Amino acid sequence: MTIDRMSVRPRSRREFIYGGLAFGGLALVGCSPSSDERAATDPKGGSAGGAPATVQKAAMTVYRDPSCGCCEAWAKIAEDAGYQVTLLDDNNMTAVKQRLGVPAELASCHTAVVGDYVIEGHVPLEEVDRLLRERPSDIKGIAVPGMPLGSPGMEVPDGTKEPFQVIAFDATGRTSIYKA
Repeated sequence: MTIDRMSVRPRSRREFIYGGLAFGGLALVGCSPSSDERAATDPKGGSAGGAPATVQKAAMTVYRDPSCGCCEAWAKIAEDAGYQVTLLDDNNMTAVKQRLGVPAELASCHTAVVGDYVIEGHVPLEEVDRLLRERPSDIKGIAVPGMPLGSPGMEVPDGTKEPFQVIAFDATGRTSIYKA
């Protein structure tokens, strides 16, 4: 993984170990892109070498709490989908969300910025792609509140998928359903 990292403070040994265990567990349960995501970036589903080919997309900055492994898993999925990801650790995610205008009721564990938009939480990358393709002027960002099981970066071994919605929000904090 070639995600650029900048850290606000060094991680403690305990955070490093727990984060590594959490990330390792997520990796074992399938943090790789689905066959649908691979097909979206390469109609043949892969390159001559067998690895999925991706198209280089926009730069994306992902802010996360340094002890959260699922945030790194989501960033890896974004990178695998072709985004140029910079992962920034921040111990005060509430301040990051406030600065970027994320409504408190839509909060999740990580916040990304891509282009002029804010992406909050475990939003499927096809919805990020759609947002960037359509470029609606009345939307500040999209969010998946909380951390629903089965959402990108929150996969579990038994395949459980909790229902979730992608919610759009504007600069005033008004929300609407972006995708049910």
